[in-house]
Amino acid sequence: MQTFNHDVFNAFPVLKTHRLTLREIRPEDAKRIYDMRSNGRVNQFIARPQMQKEEDALNLAERTIAAYNNKQAIGWAGILRDSNEIIGTCGFNMIDAYNLRAEIGGEMATEYWGKHIAIEAVMAIIKFGLAEMNLHSIEAKVSPDNRGAIYLMEQIGFVKEAHYKDRIYFNGKFMDMAVYTLIKGNERLTLLQHDF
Repeated sequence: MQTFNHDVFNAFPVLKTHRLTLREIRPEDAKRIYDMRSNGRVNQFIARPQMQKEEDALNLAERTIAAYNNKQAIGWAGILRDSNEIIGTCGFNMIDAYNLRAEIGGEMATEYWGKHIAIEAVMAIIKFGLAEMNLHSIEAKVSPDNRGAIYLMEQIGFVKEAHYKDRIYFNGKFMDMAVYTLIKGNERLTLLQHDF
């Protein structure tokens, strides 16, 4: 019987790609997280208010650390290996260990959009989730208007599983939400095996 690998919570899993180091989110990352989360372009497809103060980012970092310590989630900070600069965050926001399923999500500073760095981070995390955590499925909840995120997911092998009408109420209006899922065995192996 396939079971979730709880050993991933024994020591934080640091991942490396050609351009990135993915390591734990730390309290000192709050300033950079605040810079991203207070940027309207980063939030344009996410139903959440822009951060108003750096203290909110510190609280988020502390909640992310606690979620890992409580074996509920894994949040990575994406660091450019040649500059040690945080350019985004990504991770499994929710882990359903019993059902071998996790929800992936993330964000990236706008100056790094269009450089294929997001797919590099996502591929590393997905490979880790499937191979090391023993996940059977990975889901992503996304705005149907977020064509960039949807294109990225489809390239990896995610398939649209649901489209909820008026699922989220935010800023005085209802918004749709789509769910895309990657089932183990359906991933694009040529991409997952690519050495970024």
